[in-house]
Amino acid sequence: MSIELYNTRKGIHIRQLQPDDAKSLLELRLQSREANQQYEPQYPKDFFTLAGQLDLIYRRRQEAAEDRAYLFGIFITENQELIGTLSLSHIVRGVGQFAEIGYSMSHLQQGKGYMTVAVELVLEYAFRSLGLHRIQAGIIPHNIASRRVVEKCGFQAEGIARQLVKINGQWEDHQIYAILASDLEEKSSSISYEAPVSLSDPKSN
Repeated sequence: MSIELYNTRKGIHIRQLQPDDAKSLLELRLQSREANQQYEPQYPKDFFTLAGQLDLIYRRRQEAAEDRAYLFGIFITENQELIGTLSLSHIVRGVGQFAEIGYSMSHLQQGKGYMTVAVELVLEYAFRSLGLHRIQAGIIPHNIASRRVVEKCGFQAEGIARQLVKINGQWEDHQIYAILASDLEEKSSSISYEAPVSLSDPKSN
C-alpha cells in the first residue's frame, strides 16, 4: 500500500518513499547538504551515498510496517520532483499516543510555502488515520524559518529543552512545539485529503 496525500491548490503531494526514490533522495541530500548542515546532525560519509539512502528507505519502511515511524517525500505533482522530506518518528502508543515530526526542504524551494502545506498533510494523516493525540517538534531557537512553519500550522510553544540533540557537532537547546488532535479540529483547512491507495489502483496512476 502507498500513502499519498495531496494539496491540489499548492500543487504538491506527499507519499511514503520507496526504494526507487533512493537516487532522487541522494540528489536532494547532496544539493542542500551545505545549506542545511547547520540544522542537522553530522552524518557518516556513507550516508551520502546511494547505498546509504537505500538502506535508510528500507529501514523506514520496516518501521512503518511496525507502526514505529513513517518517512514521506514531498513532491511537486506536475513533474514529480522530490523537493523535501517529512518524518513521523518515536511513535508512542498506549496511554501516550504521540509522535515527533521532523522535516527538511531543498534550499532551492524554501520560502514558497511548500513545507507548511506538507506539514498540514502529515498532521491530517497522523490524527485522522493513525489516531495519534499529539505531535511535537523540537527546533533550534535560531532556526526562524522552521519555527514559522509549525507556528503557521497551529503548533504551540511549550518551553526549551536544554541541549536536546547534537546538531552539527554541538549539543543544542531546542524549542519544543506541540499540536493536539483537538487543535486541528478547531482549525479550518483547505487540504485535499486522500485515503491510502494501492500503487496498482487506477487512482494512483
